[in-house]
Amino acid sequence: MKLKLTRAIAIRTKLPALLLLSAGLLGGRAIAQTLPLPDELIAFNSPEGSELLLESEARDDFWSLSSQFVTQVNQAYCGVASMVMVLNSLGIPAPESPQYAPYHVFTQENFFDNPATRQVITPEVVARQGMTLAELGGLLSSYAVSVQVYHSQDTTLEAFRQQVAENLDQPGNFVLVNYLRSAIGQERGGHISPIAAYDRESDRFLILDVARYKYPPVWVEAEDLWRAMATVDSTSGKTRGFVLVSRDR
Repeated sequence: MKLKLTRAIAIRTKLPALLLLSAGLLGGRAIAQTLPLPDELIAFNSPEGSELLLESEARDDFWSLSSQFVTQVNQAYCGVASMVMVLNSLGIPAPESPQYAPYHVFTQENFFDNPATRQVITPEVVARQGMTLAELGGLLSSYAVSVQVYHSQDTTLEAFRQQVAENLDQPGNFVLVNYLRSAIGQERGGHISPIAAYDRESDRFLILDVARYKYPPVWVEAEDLWRAMATVDSTSGKTRGFVLVSRDR
């Protein structure tokens, strides 16, 4: 009882600071008119959502990803925005960015400057139709990272929960999920974003949604996210899923 009380006091003490962090992370024009969330999802920029982060056991990825959080530049670039966040968080050598010259950083504008990247899929095609899970893995593999692609049809909810929770509790690796928005009560098609944390008690993952003009980051129950990933992508004919990314050793 004393331990629980101490933890509760610590959470209440830290909550105002975390709320300020979430306001800075999510604030501004990007989320000024986001869509309402279904009851099953918990917005990160809420007292309950912030408290879940404080209580979560696996949140190492949150700190790196939040410092690199970007909004997708168009409605088809969710995968590109997510990969830019991960590559910058991993410290992969980046090309020069004209708008930030002479500094080097991955942006959604220079991501396809790598010739090997364009061999997987061109930015023109992505801008029209987005990308499949396999293409997401292929694009990441064109850079100096190790990639593991998991279609939901080839794994299980239990394996997904364990692999991703372990990943989120370690530095130097990240998780991207490909899921169907409508399966978790959002609008509406396939989407890609990074996962930043896991809270074991509520069995929820925190998705840092890169469509920040549309939805804030949300906490979603693992089983609900799994069902959203287990849907079939009509372009590939395979289920959606998740990708694990780390630096090449």
